[in-house]
Amino acid sequence: MRRYRLMPCAPPTPILLVEPDSIWRTLLATTLPGQVEEHDHFETARRRLDVGRYDLIVTNLRLGAYNGLQLVYVARMVGAASRAIVYDESPSLARARDVRWAGALYELKHRLPITLPTYVGAALPAGDRRNPMVSDRRVFARGGRRRWDRHVLALGAPAAE
Repeated sequence: MRRYRLMPCAPPTPILLVEPDSIWRTLLATTLPGQVEEHDHFETARRRLDVGRYDLIVTNLRLGAYNGLQLVYVARMVGAASRAIVYDESPSLARARDVRWAGALYELKHRLPITLPTYVGAALPAGDRRNPMVSDRRVFARGGRRRWDRHVLALGAPAAE
């Protein structure tokens, strides 16, 4: 009979969520699995980075007088987080490029409730290679021979005679 020894597993590190809007903060916190530490101001989140270690930082790009990228830079400097996601309400190539240079992933705010659980469970790449100006192509009608298939799905199959 074999005996197996249970190895103690490390406790999960919490996720730092920084969002000024209380409705969005609650919505995003419910989509994130695990322990979520919520903050609505840059200053309180900055103080928590000095004492805590986080697996993931999810922050709004616009935090009042501060910028969410400043929080990412501080987290990298003190070694408080290994991954970061910075989101914005409207797409911008310049802001996306700045987020990539900071070593974080850039995401649009309206996509977050769907994408956040995937980000938590997956191993994120070292850099974001996606084009922020290209939205999901599946929402646009396709041309060519697949165009008919798209309309059949939208309108329903023709009735059998």
